Amino acid sequence: MQTQVGIIGAGPAGLLLAQLLDRHGIASVVLERRSRAYVQGRIRAGVLEQGLVDLLHQAGVGERLAREGQIHEGINLALGGRLHRIDLTALTGGRHVTVYGQTEVTRDLFAARDAAGGVILEEVEAVRPRDIETDRPHLVFRKAGAEERLDCDFIVGCDGFHGVSRSCVPPSVQTIVEKIYPFGWLGVLARTPPVAPELIYASHGQGFALCSMRSPVLSRYYVQCSLEDCVADWPDERFWPELKNRLPAEVAASLVSGPAIEKSIAPLRSFVAEPLSHGRLFLAGDAGHIVPPTGAKGLNLAGSDIHYLSRALIRFYRTSEEAELQGYSARALARVWQAERFSWWLTRLMHRLPEEGDFFARMQQAELAYLVQSKAAMTLLAENYVGLPYD
Repeated sequence: MQTQVGIIGAGPAGLLLAQLLDRHGIASVVLERRSRAYVQGRIRAGVLEQGLVDLLHQAGVGERLAREGQIHEGINLALGGRLHRIDLTALTGGRHVTVYGQTEVTRDLFAARDAAGGVILEEVEAVRPRDIETDRPHLVFRKAGAEERLDCDFIVGCDGFHGVSRSCVPPSVQTIVEKIYPFGWLGVLARTPPVAPELIYASHGQGFALCSMRSPVLSRYYVQCSLEDCVADWPDERFWPELKNRLPAEVAASLVSGPAIEKSIAPLRSFVAEPLSHGRLFLAGDAGHIVPPTGAKGLNLAGSDIHYLSRALIRFYRTSEEAELQGYSARALARVWQAERFSWWLTRLMHRLPEEGDFFARMQQAELAYLVQSKAAMTLLAENYVGLPYD
């Protein structure tokens, strides 16, 4: 097999790249180790920055997003039993975020690739990039038990944190920077109406909580939990009372509970691999970096990576110039580190960290009190939450 760009991973990053390239006449093949049903069934974040929304429209997959996405002009901080609204739109000159689940983004992208006749090979095994330091890279893999080879000009790893692509960068040229947080998030998806029209981020003595949503009839809730916990430790009978306990009384009173249709525990980490390219191999999304979910930046950073990389590839195939491809890693990482900083700051600000001691807890309280009283501080939060510009 032969193509121009070989893409590992059929998540949003890989599919979006394939779709953008296709609209400029650039051929690609996407390799995915899971089935399409599995990929589309994964429950992930759903707060989209305007930059990502614009990129999805450029890719021709924004019609359902425009129709069903929920525009959010603010978020709420729950502190000391009270709600404090951060007016994102007023503080950022008219910008906002859109709530539209990553699952829906993935479905839209699959549909677009099918309509365009895009090649997506599912349930492939043992994928391995080869000869990435030459101008003739290729991918080897197994499909239905047979050994296959895909020759291409470039390889893009969009295969997530546990994927193979990052490991193909020699350790001698790669730097890993990582922080593991001493807690996790227990997430519950329920077919219930959201407790509020906008997201609620709650700081409480028992730990952080988040009230989010996927649609007007589908809610997503999280509570901070121990890394030693397992899902079985959190039956519905324990989860709902604990969530209500961490929310202001007026919010808790209006919360509609129901059977969890999905429940999972996710550890939190900050992680960056530098550089995001080596030879003819490029990393994008979780393959190159992870952020804590507190700032809703994971999917959005994958989108900004694809913005920079697609633009560089399009320029190369138009002009044969490689300068923008060579600058991809530095350009993408500049934005990655800004999002890492914001997510790290918001994570430390909102979560209970008893191992940090009483002084740290008092500093949290003082900073939160300042945040909701200072327009400058709220603007800092709002500007980062709606998303920094791509360029």
